[in-house]
Amino acid sequence: MSNKLRGACLFGQSGGPTSVINASAAGVFLEALKHDEITEIYGAEHGVKGILEEKFFDMRQEDPKELEFLKNTPSSALGSVRYKLKPFSVDESEYKKLYEIFKRYNIRYFFYNGGNDSMDTCNKISKYLQIQKYECRIIGVPKTIDNDLFGTDHCPGYGSAAKYVAISLMELYLDTKVYDTGMVLIVEVMGRNAGWLTAASVLGTPKGYGPDLVYLPETPFDVDEFIEDVKRVSAEKKNKVIAVISEGIKDSEGRYISEYLVSLKKDSFGHAQLGGTATVLAGIVADKFKIKVRPIEYSLLQRCSAHIASKTDVDEAFNVGAIAVQKAIAGETDKMVTIIRDPNSKEYKVDYQLIDVELSANAEKRVPEEWIKPDRSGMTQEFYDYALPLIQGVTNYPTEDGLPRFAHLKKVYAPKK
Repeated sequence: MSNKLRGACLFGQSGGPTSVINASAAGVFLEALKHDEITEIYGAEHGVKGILEEKFFDMRQEDPKELEFLKNTPSSALGSVRYKLKPFSVDESEYKKLYEIFKRYNIRYFFYNGGNDSMDTCNKISKYLQIQKYECRIIGVPKTIDNDLFGTDHCPGYGSAAKYVAISLMELYLDTKVYDTGMVLIVEVMGRNAGWLTAASVLGTPKGYGPDLVYLPETPFDVDEFIEDVKRVSAEKKNKVIAVISEGIKDSEGRYISEYLVSLKKDSFGHAQLGGTATVLAGIVADKFKIKVRPIEYSLLQRCSAHIASKTDVDEAFNVGAIAVQKAIAGETDKMVTIIRDPNSKEYKVDYQLIDVELSANAEKRVPEEWIKPDRSGMTQEFYDYALPLIQGVTNYPTEDGLPRFAHLKKVYAPKK
């Protein structure tokens, strides 16, 4: 591979948005503008689906100041997608189309921002273009509030979502203490198979504002044990109970608790569409106890609340985008950017490295079970040491009339070739 490669750059976003995913977009675009090797800079509308439909935004038409505003703009500015490419050994048609499109637009740099399934897409496209002997440097840019990508200490998006979960739980804690009557509060947090985000609900516990019970998908969930846990805490705390659950908790047979109510639909990646677990458990508790029960589902709020974002998270999200471009210019390809914590530093310090993208494709990193207290009362000190550095710092996001000033992109389509 030659070190000097001249051609267009293409960036796409995929999977569930986060409050800092656009910071990574800003990192890619603003860094790409610095390099003469990069001719055109394209943003794919709705990820790989937009590439297949040749829907490219010409990012050179954007005001660089607006690209800066992306750092504090939540959601996916280019539009996201949940679209899984079949293996090219099964169906090569879409890969042939991608190959032709890459050639026509002279795309020599491709950056894809997403989680496990997005890294799978990145890996498949990279491997196919290598077989075609088409030189294109491809780097995966990590993101996911689930924090379950293999090979990286943590994922951009997690710190801000964790901060939202922790702070809102502290606020809910105070709210549940207002009346002299009892209440069971069941809070449902995102997390299909990994409980990193649910675990973050305990971060306010040392300050006196944490949940009583925490249930992660890393360990089997037993409804009868849950009822006994609620009964015990209720007796200890004057009928006031706060339980936090992952949406993806399953019983010992692998059945989602949310399935107890309805049969689950699947998203386009083939994953069960979860949610409603808190409602299911609230109904069960209400049947067992004569006490007020309130289920709360954080839902989309935990992944789009940029007003409460972690500055550490914003900065790191921007950096992984910029470093992806730098590494590709230097000749790297078929990789994903990772964040590696310095284990020898007393202060929180990280380094940015690369791993083979196929290692993160469809691989999940779960919370170590030894970090989960067996009585479901919370997390061990190891989790606090891990998570607290990730939620640090307050962003000075721009405002207008007391409201956030988000990026206003022109989104000018590039001419089709």
